[in-house]
Amino acid sequence: MQALRQTVAHGLKRSTGGLAQVANHRAAVLTFSHSLHTSTPTASETSIPSLHTFTDEELMLKEAVAKFSQEKVQPKVAEMDENEQVDASIMQGLFDQGLMGIETPIDQGGAGTSFTSAILVVEELAKIDPSISVICDVQNTLVNTLLRKYASAELAAKYLPQLASNKVGCFALSEASSGSDAFALKTTAEKRGDHYVLNGSKMWITNSKEAEIFLVFANVDPAQGYKGITCFVVEKAMGVQIAKKESKLGIRASSTCTLNFDDVRVPVENVLGTVGKGYKYAIEILNEGRVGIAAQMIGLAQGAFDYTLPYLFQRKQFGQEIGKFQGLQHQYAQVATEIEAARLLTYNAARLKEQGRPFIKEAAMAKLYASQVAERAASRCVEWLGGVGFTREFPVEKFYRDCKIGAIYEGTSNIQLQTIAKILGSEYQA
Repeated sequence: MQALRQTVAHGLKRSTGGLAQVANHRAAVLTFSHSLHTSTPTASETSIPSLHTFTDEELMLKEAVAKFSQEKVQPKVAEMDENEQVDASIMQGLFDQGLMGIETPIDQGGAGTSFTSAILVVEELAKIDPSISVICDVQNTLVNTLLRKYASAELAAKYLPQLASNKVGCFALSEASSGSDAFALKTTAEKRGDHYVLNGSKMWITNSKEAEIFLVFANVDPAQGYKGITCFVVEKAMGVQIAKKESKLGIRASSTCTLNFDDVRVPVENVLGTVGKGYKYAIEILNEGRVGIAAQMIGLAQGAFDYTLPYLFQRKQFGQEIGKFQGLQHQYAQVATEIEAARLLTYNAARLKEQGRPFIKEAAMAKLYASQVAERAASRCVEWLGGVGFTREFPVEKFYRDCKIGAIYEGTSNIQLQTIAKILGSEYQA
């Protein structure tokens, strides 16, 4: 790990932007962060910060990631999209910048920063390339978080430093017959002495081509239904087979593959948490992951918007810049408003999660709305650009292709609506 971990823990000597001052602000950051995390603010308080109030640490991280994205990622975006593969230097850069272990404790090789920091990173990366954003998102909000929460001390000590420094992880839950109905999974784990033997397959697994560490959900007792589902930490070297790599509409640099498990032997000590509690862990962690996807979608929407708006004040028709026509003004004002509303939903869900307050409904709302806004924003931006928007000369057509996944993965839009409705029902029913 290098940049971010050194920044937070010891002060950065090798500057990547605004990060060099973080260590000097560490004590102030902790004090201010505590003020942000008070339990339930009252209406009489006058110093309640806005959702755009960040710690010095968060602001410096945001600036550093924006710099990395613009200088390192942007020149590679078209090539990675065309090749349907992440550039090795970009993947290494994510590790070097400390972006693959954002919340991982410093003594385990990570940066030891906040959940909101992770959300800001995902958003900033998505402004340039949502494919790179989701690589970072899955590593931080799903894989690392599950290990931090439920791994034994031995497992955490073994795998978290690797995930922070040089190894990609993935979250292997979905199967051909278990998408939204995630707990209908067929992959089994049979205990044989000091090992479990895994058999089955997984589908639609993000980061799986590059991954070396897999969090695999399998059923140890199918007769018990979802109560037999258990999570295992599986190394690629144990026999995981990377099968078909999907050729996708969008986020093409992010790998999505089928995984096969044929008598894969996993030591009993690689059970994550408690046997039979995998369903509980999956539900919990996907709520956090949904905030990450919301951040990806608002970053995408903002990225498309930022590329498009300058063009509206350069392109002239009928004697004036097209951005000055009222019909177009109303359209981009509406889109800007929706992006900001989605951002506030997302930041609110992130802060609620950090404070240990209920956030499931808010996470679902953020993901639902942010994915809708991303689609509308990207579509509008293509239209505003006219003919060039329909070409690969401008990156907006890629944002348009990338946005559709937001309504699908980590819970479809219908699943988000169902979650919101269920919670509202419990709040309003007698």
